[in-house]
Amino acid sequence: MGWARDYVTGGELTAHTRIGDTADDAQVSLAIATASRAIDDRCKRQFGRVPVAEARGYVPRASRARSGWLVPIDDLMTTTGLLVEVDTDGDGIAETVVTGYTLRPTNAVSKGRPWTELLIPSATVPLLAGSVQVTGLWGWPGVPDSIRQACLLQASRLLSRRDAPFGVAGSPETGSELRLLARLDPDVAVAVEPYRRRVWAA
Repeated sequence: MGWARDYVTGGELTAHTRIGDTADDAQVSLAIATASRAIDDRCKRQFGRVPVAEARGYVPRASRARSGWLVPIDDLMTTTGLLVEVDTDGDGIAETVVTGYTLRPTNAVSKGRPWTELLIPSATVPLLAGSVQVTGLWGWPGVPDSIRQACLLQASRLLSRRDAPFGVAGSPETGSELRLLARLDPDVAVAVEPYRRRVWAA
């Protein structure tokens, strides 16, 4: 599974839309990729996983209430390969390994959700702005069913748009008129709402 993967296959979309030939394969692939990235943008996260642990830099913020530093991170669902380091001397190199951190939310794993934040006690190590480097297997082990269904719906809508150059599909005479809005399908928005983050990790 790649980091920014497609959330359904071409075969799943053609079955969903009842396309019985291969003439539209290029458009099907494009619709899936576009729908997948639209869902990412709406959710402020994505649902693939990097193939190997990789290092990423994050900006800590002080939290008096928690007596430490809160570090927003990308979605993380395993501690395999996890390493947290900080730059304590301001040379731009993270050379100090941190072990006294807490992954948050505390009950994320039991709910099938990722950790999205680190809490580093202020007594553990002095931190500099932008000095936290976290190495991990970022992402989700699988795509949630709601996200897959949302991708099918949105990709189907994008395919329908080809036959509705003015943004209206169907016929008012038969009561099948449908306006293809310049935003996510309302049912897609409902399906992905529980998976939305407030912001991308920085």
